[in-house]
Amino acid sequence: IYVPNLAKDIIEQISFEARESEYIDAKSGVSARMTISAMENLISAAERRCLKNGLKKTSVRLSDFMGIIPAITGKIELVYEGEQEGAFNVALTLLGNAIKSLYSDFFPKIEKIEKQGVETPYDEIVSWFFNNSEDFEILDDISEKNYRSILEKVKPLSEFVLKHQLGVIPEEVCFWQEFVLWSLVEFKKLSKYRYAEGTQFK
Repeated sequence: IYVPNLAKDIIEQISFEARESEYIDAKSGVSARMTISAMENLISAAERRCLKNGLKKTSVRLSDFMGIIPAITGKIELVYEGEQEGAFNVALTLLGNAIKSLYSDFFPKIEKIEKQGVETPYDEIVSWFFNNSEDFEILDDISEKNYRSILEKVKPLSEFVLKHQLGVIPEEVCFWQEFVLWSLVEFKKLSKYRYAEGTQFK
């Protein structure tokens, strides 16, 4: 199982986000074991897909991070507000915040408020989704070939990643593409819907 460095950074950032979260009991702290369990679950999710598709090797995907949710919920103590929100939703929030926090280290900042008529580096990607009515779904157990071909459909996304991540190795290109999509969701530029079988972006 190939694990991109960015995937390791996201797991590490989740712990930082948890320590700052208003939903988590600061007195109990965040278990140091959380990052270890999260990494184990992440690799397990990729291994499971590998076995289902009869592959000998695969790379971790951002959608595999749904598999780390139990590792987060099992290693944190919630305050009353967190209990009201629900452990699952708190874990999703931590994942989203981690992605959002890391994004500007690698790509142009996504502004909350944009000036009308001013072009942004993200216009072409967002326009692609606006102009394509077909469902854009990434299923959790999809084969490597189909996974790549789905992401390559969004040509502006591929061009954007290759422009800003010079020298990115082939094994990591798809992970970076997915990272941009998830980040655009966190910054309210796209919508993401989670199904039992995978994730849909609109």
